[in-house]
Amino acid sequence: MHRWLLGSLCLSTVVPVLALVGSSSAADWPQWQGPDRTGVSKETGLLKVWPKDGPPLVWTARGVGGGYCTPSVAGGKVFGMGFRDGDEVAWALDEKTGKEVWSTKIAASAKGFGYPEGSRGTPTVDGGRLYTLGVDGDLVCLEAEGGKEVWHKNLKKDFGGGRPGWGYCESPLIDGDKLICTPGGKNTIVALDKKTGDVVWKASVPQGNGAHYSSAVVAEIGSQRQYVQFLSGGVVGVAAADGKVLWRYDAPANGTANCSTPVVRDGFVFAASAYGKGGGLAHVLTTSEKSEAKEVYFDKDMQNHHGGMVLVDGYLYGEGSGRLRCLNFSTGEVAWESPKPGKGSVTYADGSLFYQNEGGPVVLVEATPKQYVEKGRFVPPDRSKKNAWPHPVIANGKLYLRDQDVLHCYDVKQK
Repeated sequence: MHRWLLGSLCLSTVVPVLALVGSSSAADWPQWQGPDRTGVSKETGLLKVWPKDGPPLVWTARGVGGGYCTPSVAGGKVFGMGFRDGDEVAWALDEKTGKEVWSTKIAASAKGFGYPEGSRGTPTVDGGRLYTLGVDGDLVCLEAEGGKEVWHKNLKKDFGGGRPGWGYCESPLIDGDKLICTPGGKNTIVALDKKTGDVVWKASVPQGNGAHYSSAVVAEIGSQRQYVQFLSGGVVGVAAADGKVLWRYDAPANGTANCSTPVVRDGFVFAASAYGKGGGLAHVLTTSEKSEAKEVYFDKDMQNHHGGMVLVDGYLYGEGSGRLRCLNFSTGEVAWESPKPGKGSVTYADGSLFYQNEGGPVVLVEATPKQYVEKGRFVPPDRSKKNAWPHPVIANGKLYLRDQDVLHCYDVKQK
């Protein structure tokens, strides 16, 4: 559907955004949804089938703090955030043992928002520094090696931002020398100098410009580098050079919570939300005068709450309306859907979907459009009474699963 348009436009895709600390490995997971912010790992040699009780448990870290923060892994350390004893802290663990290396307070534990258990955003590792965003808008740059604070901003106080009802959930984006974040409001999206925190530009997005719960990605669309973000009123693209608003696509937005990161490929943008809305694909058409997003299709059943979606070999995998679904990315045709994994979050690696059901079970599913094929499942120990919303992380042959105060590390490498 509308595939003929591809021939008339420059192709676009999500741009790899690599982050390094120390002697970082190519198989690290240094930020939200991995090296490319796509939820897709390039690792190979992983288990294709799990034992009955799941893959071997390497270590468990307890006391990491309450919250829904997905960890990041880089340079031999595992990074995360959480609420501890009235403080919101960032922390680093030893990747091999799970022992804490350092922790640093970035703010007092925020109050007055929904699901007040703790932090939401994933820390971003880049050039020996760690960039964190707290629930109440505290944007802090730390030294990755020892946790010393380098600079500190607050999205509300410094940029007039408006904290959404469930707190700031964004994971900071580093692109070259810039840090991209979303205060919301008049200064909807802001670019800062990553070394100093100084303002590079501020983008004011008209209509529906509130910060919601998604995180921005970098894309090249029509030969123009831009940042794609899901706001309260819809998905927008702004120019990386100066923050100029280029286009918007409002159909996937709902009035409650837009959470999942948009998927960008070859000039097409897919975004989805829950609360009765669904997901749609838009084609971003770019000329020398303007850019605009034209809808290709919309699927009301693709109500992806906050578990995200991954694009593999032309097929989109993710939860929709409580079922794991497989869609043809170009046409929206449903290849298959299954209620067996339930509602949850998804990550892809080496031919498999790693799926974390919010109620606890973790499922391994073959990533094929032919049919639903389950290759293993287990329930991690020490389950909290809260929903397991952090996404699975794959790094250096290990699977990381966060559940509030506990972080498990599993060995998923073939022997």
